[in-house]
Amino acid sequence: MNFDILLKGGVLPDGRTVDIALSDDRIAAIEPSIDAEAGEVFDIAGDLVSPPFIDPHFHMDATLSYGRPRINASGTLLEGIALWGELKKEQTEDDIAERALRYCDWAVSMGLLAIRSHVDTSDDDAMKGVRALLAVRETVKPYLDLQLVAFPQDGFYRAPKARENTLAALDMGVDVVGGIPHFERTMAEGRASVTELCEIAADRGLMVDMHCDETDDPMSRHIEQLAYETQRLGLRGRVVGSHLTSMHSMDNYYVSKLLPLMAEAQVAAIPNPLINITLQGRHDTYPKRRGLTRVPEMLTQGIRVAWGQDCVLDPWYSLGTGDMLDVAFMGLHVAQMTSPADMRRCFDMVTSESAAIMELTDLGLEKGKRASLVVLDAGDSVEAIRLRPDRLLVISNGRVVARHQKSESALSLPGRPSSVSRRHKN
Repeated sequence: MNFDILLKGGVLPDGRTVDIALSDDRIAAIEPSIDAEAGEVFDIAGDLVSPPFIDPHFHMDATLSYGRPRINASGTLLEGIALWGELKKEQTEDDIAERALRYCDWAVSMGLLAIRSHVDTSDDDAMKGVRALLAVRETVKPYLDLQLVAFPQDGFYRAPKARENTLAALDMGVDVVGGIPHFERTMAEGRASVTELCEIAADRGLMVDMHCDETDDPMSRHIEQLAYETQRLGLRGRVVGSHLTSMHSMDNYYVSKLLPLMAEAQVAAIPNPLINITLQGRHDTYPKRRGLTRVPEMLTQGIRVAWGQDCVLDPWYSLGTGDMLDVAFMGLHVAQMTSPADMRRCFDMVTSESAAIMELTDLGLEKGKRASLVVLDAGDSVEAIRLRPDRLLVISNGRVVARHQKSESALSLPGRPSSVSRRHKN
């Protein structure tokens, strides 16, 4: 049998050494040894073969805008939101698309082949972002899955045009219903927004991914309402609470009630460790809260959790590389997940767990799945997190889209310029 690509001697995250054969856009075989002809044969003996890296929480309409119109001097979430409000007025649709495409190139060079991006729908200018990212989604479709969330950044009820624009964005083809209940004028309006947004998702057959309780206020408890609506409307397994930083400050007794409710409703969680520990606790002196939600406790309850990147070079975060291993590395430290099993789980939380949350069921290292994978210069998943090593090969839908040999890196994307270095500069 002839294959398009044959990878020889790779190590899977579970420790098995295998050969992997790819035909067209599918994994044709994964076996201990494959003796066959192929258009391209790669000797990857001892190198880790990973499913694609996946970022389940990002803001692509704001990425690579750091310093515009000015720098976030306080480093707070609220100043970042205010800065974003200023930037929205001056940026153009072409500007948003150019930055997003540049970031997608970065992402692919790091083996990041699927991203869920929130796109602001809170005011008249929001449609620029929606139109831009819908166009970007089509451009990158051959090599990157871009899933879009209609996100009323300034409040579904609080911003005058947010409800109208959110519905319009969904009509235009945005994939997921978002929200930000803790940013509404009152707790009651926040709860009401959760109810209406979940009803919209249920009526349209869409998933929900809500910025929920991204605050140090322990009384911000909209995740409870989100779990309730998930149960009531039959949305189990299709709903995400992102950030959930208030849980860091909540009373332990209340959390002991809340986590089983989330588990029962099958509500997933997406903490964003790089950003959560940077933005939260800014009003504290010492002891200083760091804001990451209760990840190990969630995992113990059987709640699905994935790490998100959230921001790269934007009004909220002045750093970032597009490397999900950086995210796993930070999450591991802040959540104190340092046992071998926990560290391996952190790797899954930027690969297979994210795929499950985003319902990307055709990704994974199995026969018949899409031929999308990453070969890393590491021997196992823990070493990959420790070193954040070079991506020796990135294969998307059966095509080699990035490769790295020694100190050189090259990127070849359909219809896109080639040559992107591993460590990026804006």
